[in-house]
Amino acid sequence: MTSPDQFSLLRHPHYLMYWAMRVSTTFAYQMVFVAVGWQVYDLTQSALDLGLVGLLLFIPSVLGVVLVGHVADHYDRRWVIRIAQIGKALCAGALALGSLQGWLTVPIIFWIVLGIGFCRAFDAPTINTLVPGIVPKEMISRGIAGGSMANQVATICGPAIGGFLYILGPQTVYGVCFGFFLIASALVGMIRLNNPPRQKQPVTLGTIFAGFTYIRENRVILGAITIDLCGIMLGGALAMLPIYARDILHTGPEGLGILRSAPAVGALLGTTILTHISLRRHVGRLVIGAIFTFGCSVLVFGLSTWLPLSCAALMVYGAMDTLQAIIRHSITQSRTPDEKLGRVSAVSTTATSSANTLGQFESGVMAAIFGVVPSVVIGGFGAIAIALLWIKLFPELWRLQSAAPDDEKEHARAPAASSAASTI
Repeated sequence: MTSPDQFSLLRHPHYLMYWAMRVSTTFAYQMVFVAVGWQVYDLTQSALDLGLVGLLLFIPSVLGVVLVGHVADHYDRRWVIRIAQIGKALCAGALALGSLQGWLTVPIIFWIVLGIGFCRAFDAPTINTLVPGIVPKEMISRGIAGGSMANQVATICGPAIGGFLYILGPQTVYGVCFGFFLIASALVGMIRLNNPPRQKQPVTLGTIFAGFTYIRENRVILGAITIDLCGIMLGGALAMLPIYARDILHTGPEGLGILRSAPAVGALLGTTILTHISLRRHVGRLVIGAIFTFGCSVLVFGLSTWLPLSCAALMVYGAMDTLQAIIRHSITQSRTPDEKLGRVSAVSTTATSSANTLGQFESGVMAAIFGVVPSVVIGGFGAIAIALLWIKLFPELWRLQSAAPDDEKEHARAPAASSAASTI
């Protein structure tokens, strides 16, 4: 049954600024990597180099996972995000200047991508901790879904617009991205949070690794994070899109932009539904079922040679990826105390970004060894196998009913009350 306050997110002005900030930063990020992907492949004709872009984004997230969580829990999270947005703006500006003046080479692009990766390592997990301080607790899952919708709106528009703007030159794309990163920085500065004051704790190994400890002790959160890491990593196919666009589907940068946007179209449809419902029934089965369906969509995309079918498969790909991600974030944020949320979110977000970026690198290596199509098909089968294996390894996740522990307790009490009533 739909909650009567389903549209109440619109009555939270700071949430609207949060939403606009996510649109701005994601829009710019997606445009950057449409341009980077096409530019790198145009210069090298190498699938492995496209995979290296993913590896360079992955390295900072792993190196920073411990530091990022500690910073997010002990300093103003808005300033962490603002500084990261300014850093990404400077990187986009360097790409624009290098493209305009002709000194931008593939090694320089790789170094700038690494810089973007370090900035994203700080802002991605920190952004995910803002929602509990903006909306009431009972609206957290809806707020997370709304934030995901912002991502999908930007991920639909960003690649498509970036692909068309690339016709005017990569410097045009990077210049637009520079502006949107600065807009995101300004917007996050206007958000006001209602989090309780956090007490500064001495820096010890225990406080630094508190996020890892909390996740290890919570089997439901551990299962949700690891199925995302393993399933999405094996099934990652987005790094191969420039090759599919040019060599298999025989289209140009505008076709690449459409392919990059297709996963977000499916994800937007899914998040639109999730912003209007509460995650109170069969949540664990939804997570595992989403990874299984995700793997099937990768298989279809890998074998397709027809652009509409490829786009349809990528829409399912995006919908399933986003479905399990929203549920995982809802589980994590609803079941983690605020004083540990930054560190737990850093681990969770690092796992997600690792799944995507390592998946790109894995796709590049596999494509260099086996060929592009076999590598994508093998990844699809791998994601399906992970989904089936996690039913056995994490039965707690498979049986999970609700994202929020309070709702789960109510769900458990309801049958007992019904049973008691039937005996009267």
